[in-house]
Amino acid sequence: MNSVVTGKPAISLSGVSKSFGATQVLRDVNLDVRAGEVLVLIGASGSGKSTVLRIMSGLETADSGEVWVNGVPLHDAKRARDIRGHVGMVFQQFNLFPHKSALGNVTLALIKARRMSPADARKRALEALDRVGLADRGEHYPSQLSGGQQQRVAIARALAVEPGIMFFDEATSALDPELVGEVTEVMRGLARDGMTMVVVTHEMGFARKTADRVVFMDQGVIAEQGAPEQIFVNPGNERTRQFLHRVLDH
Repeated sequence: MNSVVTGKPAISLSGVSKSFGATQVLRDVNLDVRAGEVLVLIGASGSGKSTVLRIMSGLETADSGEVWVNGVPLHDAKRARDIRGHVGMVFQQFNLFPHKSALGNVTLALIKARRMSPADARKRALEALDRVGLADRGEHYPSQLSGGQQQRVAIARALAVEPGIMFFDEATSALDPELVGEVTEVMRGLARDGMTMVVVTHEMGFARKTADRVVFMDQGVIAEQGAPEQIFVNPGNERTRQFLHRVLDH
């Protein structure tokens, strides 16, 4: 859990709805994420949690409602592109370039998008790799790294742009079970450092130990939200109880 949460919203969704074709995936969602908060979204597949994250990060646009990130309204595609340049995103797939080293993968965006000099980009990338415990793996290629190490390189790549907010969409779901811990430990470290984080995950242990607030989504709406102990020990919604009973018993 993060001890530096403030009252100022870093992200605000108001009346957000979203459909894909004839399927409505979000229905009038209202949600604030405070600066410094670790917000974890849980729910069954298809509940809308990843769509919420993608709208917050500017990867999707809402059909209706308002979205604000760091006080900036995301009214159009240009605003969304601008926001994407100031947030970090980590997905289920690592999306590393196989022909580039770990260091090369991290420096690429710094040189191409941020127009940093190769020397400055290398310095920043080494700092980011050190932050995720891979300072000694900079010259290794993805094929020489485990899945957990590759995902940590992806986190370093996101951190290197010095984002104000980090988004994690099922960052551990493609990993072998024994490799999950090394990635969630890096995420816990970011939380301890005060990073604003929005996390979609099926790792209930991470949600319970690290989140400041847990949001349970069901059929496109926020069914329940609260502190981890409230959600996991004494949920007030029957659907929340059913979901947790199912995932915690398997």
